[in-house]
Amino acid sequence: MTPPPPQPPPPGPNPISDSAADPRLGPGPLVVLFGATAGALGPDLGSDETDLILLVWQVVEPRSRQVGTLHKSLVRAEAAALSPQCREASGLSADSLARAEPLDKVLQQFSQLVSGDVALLGGGPYMLCTDGQQLLRQVLHPEASRKNLVLPDTFFSFYDLRREFHVQHPSACPARELTVATMAQDLGLETDATEDDFGVWEVKTMVAVILHLLEGPSGQLFSKAEVVKQKYETGPCSKADAVDSETVVRARGLPWQSSDQDVARFFKGLNIARGGVALCLNAQGRRNGEALIRFVDSEQRDLALQRHKHHMGVRYIEVYKATGEEFVKIAGGTSLEVARFLSREDQVILRLRGLPFSAGPADVLGFLGPECPVTGGADGLLFVRHPDGRPTGDAFALFACEDLAQAALRRHKGMLGKRYIELFRSTAAEVQQVLNRYASSPLLPALAAPLLPIPFPLATGTGRDCVRLRGLPYTATIEDILSFLGEAAADIRPHGVHMVLNQQGRPSGDAFIQMTSAERALAAAQRCHKKVMKERYVEVVPCSTEEMSRVLMGGTLGRSGMSPPPCKLPCLSPPTYATFQATPALIPAETAALYPSSALLPAARVPAAPTPVAYYPGPAAQLYMNYTAYYPSPPVSPTTVGYLTTPPAALASASTSVLSQPGALVRMQGVPYTAGMKDLLSVFQAYQLAPDDYTSLMPVGDPPRTVLQAPKEWVCL
Repeated sequence: MTPPPPQPPPPGPNPISDSAADPRLGPGPLVVLFGATAGALGPDLGSDETDLILLVWQVVEPRSRQVGTLHKSLVRAEAAALSPQCREASGLSADSLARAEPLDKVLQQFSQLVSGDVALLGGGPYMLCTDGQQLLRQVLHPEASRKNLVLPDTFFSFYDLRREFHVQHPSACPARELTVATMAQDLGLETDATEDDFGVWEVKTMVAVILHLLEGPSGQLFSKAEVVKQKYETGPCSKADAVDSETVVRARGLPWQSSDQDVARFFKGLNIARGGVALCLNAQGRRNGEALIRFVDSEQRDLALQRHKHHMGVRYIEVYKATGEEFVKIAGGTSLEVARFLSREDQVILRLRGLPFSAGPADVLGFLGPECPVTGGADGLLFVRHPDGRPTGDAFALFACEDLAQAALRRHKGMLGKRYIELFRSTAAEVQQVLNRYASSPLLPALAAPLLPIPFPLATGTGRDCVRLRGLPYTATIEDILSFLGEAAADIRPHGVHMVLNQQGRPSGDAFIQMTSAERALAAAQRCHKKVMKERYVEVVPCSTEEMSRVLMGGTLGRSGMSPPPCKLPCLSPPTYATFQATPALIPAETAALYPSSALLPAARVPAAPTPVAYYPGPAAQLYMNYTAYYPSPPVSPTTVGYLTTPPAALASASTSVLSQPGALVRMQGVPYTAGMKDLLSVFQAYQLAPDDYTSLMPVGDPPRTVLQAPKEWVCL
């Protein structure tokens, strides 16, 4: 039933109108608002990204306890399909919604009708009051953003009836678990059970709850409104800041060209903390489609998680929980230069990539031109440099407004000298991340997969005392393999687990296990064949030590037979070398105690055996054999690029006999020009240098290094 509209106040002094201007006398008019979408209802309202289909509202004057006319309006939805839950609860049909007005027209009618009702009740500014925060934060604001509608200012602040009820009744259940029905039940209110008009019962009951709350002590009621931020605020984040893990989410699947403003628009209606959008970069310094977002409180974070698989354009975005440590790692920084650069507020940041190394502030300002001036001139530019001061070709620029930034973006791929320059939108977090990445980059880059003989001698034989695991998950570890084998893991030989890696040093999905006997290997294969490891079944087949050795040396073992490693092919067979006498290996006692004597490398490069060890000649490019991991793994892993035969000129000029040994010279390609002797020797931290040569390569005061002796005492650039 719709109550008759109240009569306008008589002429003359109006105490209600006079008190509206004085907040000490109580809150102004409240607009009790209820809404529904074509999808989920209740606590999941707005979680399925469906359009709004219904608005019901009524004005309440708290001081005079008067109420206005109850209004109900249908909203036309772009997708007219109704969920079964909505169809059953509302009784609406697609035909009735097709005849309704669109959202922008309904919002205009809402403003006009509310203004008229408020004027009849005494006038004054009014505030919205809703049951929970989902209607405004999860429905109205996101939908208006998708449809490019501008909401009135009244939709950016509201009262949450659940919180107001919890202020006066703190002993009740948590505010987010309250409903209109439970609040009315706790207050002992009698509701109209015969009301079957969808939305009308909810609004009438909310009005009754408000009037009952106003009868009690109302000093703190309706005094603190919920606020929806109209604009995302940029700003820096320090690594010293403490970030609550209950306020951070990770968004994945973002378009690579999306900016922090695009991310903030995706979470429209939720309050993101200042500088709370951190776009993640990959190893090459480019955006990888992920971002970490920090909200002002945990309730906003929980609402953000409900937007999992909502869409940004045509892409759906995945939203997961994240930690405060992850956010600080991406967005935090300690550089004073960066802090000064980001200290200017309300600035638009652009990133320039591909600058000539000789470019300075004047060159960049001239490239941008006078039509898009940089804030502060040269002070508004931040050049990214390596730790040694060399330029990287990246820079960041500040602009005072969006129009100037758009003008600068038109210079995308413009020419500066002989190079084209790329311009992108950037964020404060990206500035910190790029600076942190270059500040922590090593002088020597990571080298490729090593080309080394296997550190532990593998016994040859045709007995099938080994098993091959094929189809392992790429994330499988040695512990996973031991757990997969179960009881059979007790029959593994020492250093008997061999993880086969590909040429890039990544897991290939294969592994070899040396068992104590052929019978144990056969039993393990029968017991574990096609068992599941991490949702993948693994094939376990017996094989011989010879077959395992050939695969570990670079050959392949398939269903059609065995292919020899590259060094066994006739066209690539390198020359053989005679054995040579080597000096005893210098292995520290603590390292030698970790392994039995049989596990240590022989002192000689080539053992006295009929088959000599092959070393790839210089012209044989990219012949990397498979590199293996062992159980238990050695404390360090040898790292190098490749072996070359010692040139005659080096033999003539060398004062030691080490260079006369085959393969004693190591060639390192791609070494930075700024690398020093310490940087080069740090690569060979798994080898022992001879004492007489160590003094010629490093100062005597430096700490000694642990590792193999020959043939790695000489480094040639």
